[in-house]
Amino acid sequence: MVGMPYDLLANPLGAVRLTFQKAVDSGHSGEATLDGRDWGAADLFRQFLFNDGGLSQVPILNAASVRTIPPNSLVRFRGMIQDMLGNEFYVGAYKDGGRWRTNKFTDVSQVPMDLSSDKRVWERRLLYCVPVPWLNSWTEPSSEVLLNRCASSTSPQTEKRQRDDDETIDHMDMEVLDHAFQGSPPAKKMRGGHPSLSSYSHECMAEGTCSSTSMVPDFESSSLPCLVKIYDSAEDDLKLNDIFEFIGVLTFDPEATAADKGDSDELENRFCEEESVHLPPSKVPRLHCLEHRKLGVHDFLSISPVVEPKPNQVKELRETLLGHLTAILGNDGLAAEFMLLHLLSKVHARVDTLAVGKLSLNLTCFNKENTSVFGNSLNLAVKNLLPITHSIPLSVDYLNTSTLAPRKDYETNRLMSGVLQLAEGSHLTIDETHIQAGTLTSVGVENARLLKNLMELQKVEYDFKYYKMEMTTDVQLLVLSEGKSNIFPADIVLPLRPSSVGSTEMLDSEALKAWRWYLASLRSLPHTIEPQMQKVVEDDMVAARQANRTLGSQDFSRWLTMGRLMSVSFGETCLSLEHWQMVKELERLRMERLQ
Repeated sequence: MVGMPYDLLANPLGAVRLTFQKAVDSGHSGEATLDGRDWGAADLFRQFLFNDGGLSQVPILNAASVRTIPPNSLVRFRGMIQDMLGNEFYVGAYKDGGRWRTNKFTDVSQVPMDLSSDKRVWERRLLYCVPVPWLNSWTEPSSEVLLNRCASSTSPQTEKRQRDDDETIDHMDMEVLDHAFQGSPPAKKMRGGHPSLSSYSHECMAEGTCSSTSMVPDFESSSLPCLVKIYDSAEDDLKLNDIFEFIGVLTFDPEATAADKGDSDELENRFCEEESVHLPPSKVPRLHCLEHRKLGVHDFLSISPVVEPKPNQVKELRETLLGHLTAILGNDGLAAEFMLLHLLSKVHARVDTLAVGKLSLNLTCFNKENTSVFGNSLNLAVKNLLPITHSIPLSVDYLNTSTLAPRKDYETNRLMSGVLQLAEGSHLTIDETHIQAGTLTSVGVENARLLKNLMELQKVEYDFKYYKMEMTTDVQLLVLSEGKSNIFPADIVLPLRPSSVGSTEMLDSEALKAWRWYLASLRSLPHTIEPQMQKVVEDDMVAARQANRTLGSQDFSRWLTMGRLMSVSFGETCLSLEHWQMVKELERLRMERLQ
C-alpha cells in the first residue's frame, strides 16, 4: 500500500499546494478553486485529525513549545478570542509562468511573484487570541514527546530534500507527483500582498517594521498571544471571549525575520498585514487555521465527561465531594451543600434581564483571621476542582486603580483587555475582608458598578469610548465577607458556622479527577419539570408568598434554580418531590441561620 505523498504534520503546506494544483488541473472545479473556496484541503486534514487519530500527534503551541516547533508545521493552539481585528485581503492565487499557485494558509509567497502576472485577491479574518485567562496549571496537557518529534523532523537533510523536491515539482506530472511529493517550503519568501491594495496593507519601507533583531522572546506560561487567520468559516461561528482550539500552519520564525533585514530586495517585495494590527510577526506567532472547534470546561479534563453518568457512581461522587467541602468549611454541612450547588451552576437561559441558572453565593462571618484558614482552603479547593478560577482581594485601592472593563484603543485599533474579560465557565472569588475605610474615586465607583452588574445580570460593559456595549457572560461568583455584602447582591447569603479547623489533608489525585469529571459532566445536563411536579412547586410558592409578602419573583427563580441544581447533583434530569423537599429544607435552615 502506498503511503501519503506528504507529511501533514511537518509539511502541511505541501498538502495544501498539491490539492490546489489537482483541483485547478481537474478543470471542473478550477474556477471555484480560484475564487478561494475550499478545494478539498480541509477534508484531507479533517480525515487525518479526527478519523485517523492524527490530532494527538499535533504539538500544542504555548510559551514553552514556541521555541522548538519549526515554522510552517502543523500546530494546535488553545485560547480565548480576546479581539476580532476584522478582515484582511491578500493575494490568494497567482500565475507563475503557466501554472497557478496559491498563498492560502501562509504569510508569504511560495516563489517571487511577477507584479504583472495574473492574481486573485482573497479575504481572511484576523483574530487576536490569548491563553485562557486564569486557566489552572493542572489543565495543561503534556506535549514533550510531540515536541521531540517535531525537533527531529527538521534536520538539515530533511530541509535539503524538501528544497530539491520544490525545484523539480513543475517538471513532474500529477500522477508521479502523487507518489513522490515531499513538500515545497520556499527557498526565497515573499509576502502575498499586492501594491494596488493600498487601503488594506502598506509596504514595509522602514527597517524593523516587519522584522526584528530579537530572537524568540521569553514568554510567561500565560502570556503567549497568537494571531489566528481564519478561512472558510461563517461569521457567527466565532465570537468574542469564546474558547477555541485552532489547528493550522504556524508561521513564526524570528531567526529568518531577523536575517531578512539585510536583504533589501527581499524587503521591497514584502508587505505587512493591515496597519491597524500592530503585532510584530517576530513576537506574535501567526496561525493559519485549517480547522477549529469550540471548547468547554470539560475539554480541559484528563477524563472526558459523559452525558448520562451512572446513578450509583454519581451518588457516591456527590457524597465524597460534599464530605470534602464540609471538612474544608470547618464541618459546616449546610455551607457545603450550598457550595456544591454553587459549583454546579451555570447560565442556561436568559429571560429579559434575568440570567436563568446562575447561583452566586455570599458566605459571611469571614474576617482577616479566619480567612487565612477557611478562605485560603476554600480558594485552593475551588482552584483544584474547576479549570478556570481567579480570586480578587477586594480593597478600596484595588477598585480605584484596576482596569476591570475591556476598552477600545482607537490609536492602535485594538480592544485592550480587562480583568472582567473572562471566558464562559470561569469562577471568580471576591474577598471583601481586605476592604478598609477609604474614598472611592470615579474609577472605583465605576468598577464597583461593573462587578455588581456582573453578579446581578451576568453582563460586562465594554468601553468603546464613545459608547458602552454590554456583553453577556457566564461566571460563577463567590463572595467572602464579614457581613452581608453591600456591593454584591448575591443570590444566596449564608453565614459560615464552622465547628472545627478546616481540612489540610493531601488529596488523592484520582479523587480530584473524579470530582472534576462530576462537576463538568453534571453542569451540562438538561433538566425538565413534569406537569405534576410543576403543580406542586407552584402551590408551594403560593403558600410561601401568603406567609411572607416580601418574597418576589427573584426568590422563586432562585428556588427553581436550586431545584434544578439539586436534581443534577444526583445525576437526574427531572425534578423529583424528594429533591424539591431537600431544597425547601435548605432554605428553611438558611433563613434560621440568618435570623
